[in-house]
Amino acid sequence: MRKHYSVLWLPVVIYICTVQVGVVSAATDWEPEDIINWEAHSFEGNTDYRLISTTEQNQLEQSHILATCEDGQASGMFYRGEIDLAETPMLSWEWKVNQFPDVGNEREKDGDDYAARIYVVREHSILRWRTRAVNYVWSQQSEIGAIWPNPFAKQAHMIAARSGKTESDQWQTETRDLQADFENFHGQVPDKINAIAIMTDCDNSNSSSSASYRRIRLHARDAE
Repeated sequence: MRKHYSVLWLPVVIYICTVQVGVVSAATDWEPEDIINWEAHSFEGNTDYRLISTTEQNQLEQSHILATCEDGQASGMFYRGEIDLAETPMLSWEWKVNQFPDVGNEREKDGDDYAARIYVVREHSILRWRTRAVNYVWSQQSEIGAIWPNPFAKQAHMIAARSGKTESDQWQTETRDLQADFENFHGQVPDKINAIAIMTDCDNSNSSSSASYRRIRLHARDAE
């Protein structure tokens, strides 16, 4: 993401907080056909998000979102809505990396580009500065499970949900306990979240990156 705090973090908070919706208490399941209709939001240029559908000519590949970033772009696809984590605390998703960005130290501001990331945001309804986020990334440099503060904003924590280029071109499934992660990284157990987003960016490195996203769902701990 771009090198200025106001570009990285504040627009995310403002963007997410512009609408209020009802609480969703059932498991929420998004297929690629749903994700492509999430709201696009640009931070620097526009990452290309495209629905690749299963067709008669493409029967071996399930439908997915193909995200392509070129020449310093950074934009995401956002779902905004209050989701009850008491009912659905687990987040699962499928992703793969087609091309990693050319970065230096990905834990520093000028290296904060990732081929694939999933944002989860918990909004504070009155004190916007108390909004918190967890950012699951496919890291090139950190081991799976590594955590570090976002280089632009202390309200966001980065987690290496997947790491390295080994089998990066194959579909991988991740599952995270959102309440446990927010408690570990922010010292609070949220009863709800307010937004989920996917993003492929390359604005700091001014290089190129690409990833594919498939099913994203929130579900109970005992659900497969």
